[in-house]
Amino acid sequence: MGGESLRVAVVGLGKMGLLHASILNVLPNVELAGLCDKSVVLRRFLKKVFKKIRIVDDLEKLSDLGLDAVYVTTPILSHFSVVEAVYLKDIACNLFVEKTLASGYDEAEKLCELARGFGGVNMVGYLRRFAVTFKKAKDLLDREVIGDLVSFQAYAYSSDFSKNIAGSRVPAVRGGVLKDLGCHVVDLALWFFGDLEVDSAGLKSLAGGGSEDSACFKVSESSGLEGEFNVSWCVENYRMPEVGLSISGSKGNLKVNDDKVELKLNNGKSSSWYRHDLRDNVVFWLGGPEFFRENECFVKSVMDGCEVEPSFDSASKVDRVIDEVKRRADESE
Repeated sequence: MGGESLRVAVVGLGKMGLLHASILNVLPNVELAGLCDKSVVLRRFLKKVFKKIRIVDDLEKLSDLGLDAVYVTTPILSHFSVVEAVYLKDIACNLFVEKTLASGYDEAEKLCELARGFGGVNMVGYLRRFAVTFKKAKDLLDREVIGDLVSFQAYAYSSDFSKNIAGSRVPAVRGGVLKDLGCHVVDLALWFFGDLEVDSAGLKSLAGGGSEDSACFKVSESSGLEGEFNVSWCVENYRMPEVGLSISGSKGNLKVNDDKVELKLNNGKSSSWYRHDLRDNVVFWLGGPEFFRENECFVKSVMDGCEVEPSFDSASKVDRVIDEVKRRADESE
């Protein structure tokens, strides 16, 4: 980019869109040039907050802004059409898309192909890769501190629709618990262990209305590693969503979640690290430090013209696993 400011627009101004827009607005060398949302009320409000930024109701109205990058934070079902339009209408070739990449693996593959054809940098918002605890666990695994990996258990829980808030409506736009919450722990497992195959799966509707609220599935990896996932947004006492893994190896065990890393070796040695032990600080905190690091990483990668993770290609593997879980669950009924 030659030291120039990066001109960025955000499409879809729900919670995540506003969060990313706010962080982009304070990052150095970034100019938030455009915002796009269909809501008249929201646009009217945003024009009072972002007074020097073009705010539009249609994606094509961003095409003359000379954008370097676009953030797509619309509902998952619209990701494919929005990303496709950004590429085909030459609005920008660098894209950040909130998780999941698409509504299914077939769409994700097509977006990967489009991205390869147009070039540029692409990234998907699996922010837990930027959490200090999971980065620490990844480092320990890469250094083979617990030896050859044998098995793991992974979970993603929240109380969003637990019986304590019975009667809450499960928003269809959230796409079910796998797309909304479970995708994060699937992405972490793929990051930690490589490609995984789904061996068996079950899905349950707990909150009513045929919603997809709970998932349990078993996976394996070519080296013999076996794993099990449990995902639900109907678990009590998880006011904030929590994701974690417990990993067994030939030399010991490793546990990690959003707040802590625990290492126990067979020789009796043990260590633990909390978030504050791992310098979990950023210059602008909004929604959690991971969001700032994620945006900072994407912006730097675009300005340097280098690839970044998680990319469309790696994120498409999450969609593949989720599709396979659903297929296996259907077969078991």
